[in-house]
Amino acid sequence: MKVWFITGASRGFGLEITKAVLASGDKVVAAVRNPNEFTLQTENNENLFVVPLDVTNEEQAKKAVLLTIDHFGSIDVLVNNAGYGLLSAVEEASAEEVKRNYDTNVFGLLNTTRAVLPFMRKQRSGHIINISSVGGLTGSIGWGLYSSTKFAVEGITEALALELAPLGIKATVVEPGYFRTNFLDASSLSRTPNIIEDYAETVGKMRAFATQVNKKQPGNPAKLAEAFVKLAAAKNPPVHLPLGKDTLERYRYKTAEFEKDIENWYDIITGTDHDDVGR
Repeated sequence: MKVWFITGASRGFGLEITKAVLASGDKVVAAVRNPNEFTLQTENNENLFVVPLDVTNEEQAKKAVLLTIDHFGSIDVLVNNAGYGLLSAVEEASAEEVKRNYDTNVFGLLNTTRAVLPFMRKQRSGHIINISSVGGLTGSIGWGLYSSTKFAVEGITEALALELAPLGIKATVVEPGYFRTNFLDASSLSRTPNIIEDYAETVGKMRAFATQVNKKQPGNPAKLAEAFVKLAAAKNPPVHLPLGKDTLERYRYKTAEFEKDIENWYDIITGTDHDDVGR
């Protein structure tokens, strides 16, 4: 029986994963900003423990982990789920809006990871699962700043996987596509009030699309949650797990275009080394 520590567990992916893990028989620490808003029944459920956590508060992250260790004795799976979207042209968002997005999506993830890893290192086991996005694999109109936070999560996870492997700890980054959650609601998506008319045909259309597609996304959150249970049970989990046909299609398109660029610019790409290299 594993002990899971899930951030942002009060709604969206976090809540669905929490329910799936409990149904599998494992234990869950649901880390939420406001425990009073947590909707699952906690009474008489020995496998569920709720702790307050704003991931941007490093001291609170440390305290939440200590409470978990005291309550359940270990943490076997950390799911860094807490985060929110920022829909904006790169130029439109203010420095403060960008900083807030990084504080949650990147620095918050690092806060919980640093708090948990000493205990995983001590037990020489564990699995860190970071939730990225299709936007962590490829940038798109209106999502460049949000994508940059998820590109950071990709790099952090890839490095963690290498650094932690000798210690018996796994690291995986999951890249969901468009799933039918509250991600496009105001509760999870920030839209910059600064709108530049020159971007009407690009970012403007993306804003309209995000409104139209809300609650009509192809991905099933319950099936995603089941995939997380299977991921944590795997003996050799992948470093990357893209979820959704839309994510796979976008990534394959990007890599195909990348290969075309390499082919077209091959002589330039390979011609920048010193002449004596490779001799």
